[in-house]
Amino acid sequence: MRVNPAGAREGDASTGVSGLDDILGGGLKRRRVFLFEGSPGTGKTTAALSFLLAGAAAGEKTLYVTLSETEEELRDTAASHGWDLQGVVVFELSPPESLLDERQQQSLLYSSDLELGETTRLILEAIERVQPSRVVIDSLSEIRLLAQGSLRYRRQVLALKHYFAKHNATVVLLDDLTAEVTDKTVHSVAHGVVRLEELAPEYGAERRRVRVTKYRGRKFRGGYHDFTIRTGGLDVFPRLVSSEHRTDFDRTPLPSGVAGLDALLRGGVERGTSCLVLGPAGTGKSLLTLTFAISAIARGERAALFVFDEEVGLFAERARAFGIDIPALRASGDLILEQVDAAELSPGEFTSRVRACVARSGAQTVVLDSLNGYQAAMPGEHSLLLHMHELLQFLNRQGATTFLTVAQHGLVGDMRSPVDVTYLADTVLLLRYFEALGHVRRAISVVKKRAGQHERTIREYTIDERGVVVGEPLTQIQGILGGFPVFMGSSAGLMPETRP
Repeated sequence: MRVNPAGAREGDASTGVSGLDDILGGGLKRRRVFLFEGSPGTGKTTAALSFLLAGAAAGEKTLYVTLSETEEELRDTAASHGWDLQGVVVFELSPPESLLDERQQQSLLYSSDLELGETTRLILEAIERVQPSRVVIDSLSEIRLLAQGSLRYRRQVLALKHYFAKHNATVVLLDDLTAEVTDKTVHSVAHGVVRLEELAPEYGAERRRVRVTKYRGRKFRGGYHDFTIRTGGLDVFPRLVSSEHRTDFDRTPLPSGVAGLDALLRGGVERGTSCLVLGPAGTGKSLLTLTFAISAIARGERAALFVFDEEVGLFAERARAFGIDIPALRASGDLILEQVDAAELSPGEFTSRVRACVARSGAQTVVLDSLNGYQAAMPGEHSLLLHMHELLQFLNRQGATTFLTVAQHGLVGDMRSPVDVTYLADTVLLLRYFEALGHVRRAISVVKKRAGQHERTIREYTIDERGVVVGEPLTQIQGILGGFPVFMGSSAGLMPETRP
């Protein structure tokens, strides 16, 4: 199969939306009838205009038959996206003037049969006149109402389908589902069915998703796919399938540059794996992941940080206190730092942004800070862990090393994690507070490492102007992970900087 740069399979008619072409397995098969259905406001008209404009750009004749909108309204919609509809013929099928005549409305001579026949005749005349290779009819609800019955409606759609086939036209029928929502008449007639939906979460912007429910003789990407409507048309984010993205790379350990931490990890975190940094608030999770990112930049690689919880300006100021110049790193292109407002973002769009960042910049170290913000900002979304699983698998197969942070509930004693992704991560770093000699201290340990060996000790660490400094193993204290340490001997092993 050959695919052109727009994402459409050779020989197919591109929808003009690369993500939708991807979902459809290449685009719309020519000389077939397709149904785009969805409630008002889901983006059907925008998708249809994109389809026609893609044809016009390829030198094809295109026709938009509108039964529900005026031509002025349609051109206003196009103008809102920066389109002028050059090369697209718009045929506005106005209702007969008799509908405005009260005497005709009350007359027994007035018949919907006559109006349906007249509507069909005008559509066919427009097609004969333009001879288009791409046609959009908006919308089927008007024809369904005129038919006044499922049998006549089906016969009418079938007649139009055979007529279009003789004229070698690729047709998109729009249905706004305002009549009989359970009527599946056109589903059995159409070659393919694309359903667009709009969801209203309890908080944040509306979410839209698309699903291909039918495509005869074609393998398509099933399931729901997030999309947005922006100036310029639809932006569709195909559901990520990580198994489709495999690359070869050397899975070598990547050091953090912090001697004690690298000793705990027996060299560092392996390339192409994921590392979860788990601990209560204030233990330095963000700084720890930033340390790995700076180490990657020092090796000549690029790093990408996606920050959910913290404002980027404040993040840069905090990093400056440790001698890290975030603005300079961003200006040089070595560091990609993105503020993520997940309340305005769907999981599919976020995944697409991470993928695009890795593909565009070649970032080999990716930090997601934090999963708490990711989850809290999308409370109405389901299967967030599945989204995260596919994203982590994709990044791993691209040879990128991923760092994630999760803030646990509580500060000492029993800890609770709002989201459990420990089974997804290849390496888990556990951070803890503990009390010793009248001081609140921090401890770090590696509790899981799939890709290699790790030290099983618990080490104290501090955060000062140098950044993260990890000390020697704590051999004289027990109960640190539970938050209730017990001295088994002297204070030997505690870091000098924090001794009283």
